[in-house]
Amino acid sequence: MGLSMNRLREFREQAGLTQDRLAVCVKVSRQTINSIEAGRYVPSLELALRLGRVFGCRVEDLFGIPEVDDAGKA
Repeated sequence: MGLSMNRLREFREQAGLTQDRLAVCVKVSRQTINSIEAGRYVPSLELALRLGRVFGCRVEDLFGIPEVDDAGKA
């Protein structure tokens, strides 16, 4: 299951950070940040928490999943 909401690029740009700088802050490669922003990679819980800490926000402010209806289908 992928993410239906990914606001990482928006938060990064508002903070004036490059992909390189953000990658250093959260201890991953620039390519990882690029892949998350492009929707090709879903971050681990640990990485999502690190990203939230950098931006001073909740993980839910950065990322979201599709809503699940009562039948359990997305």
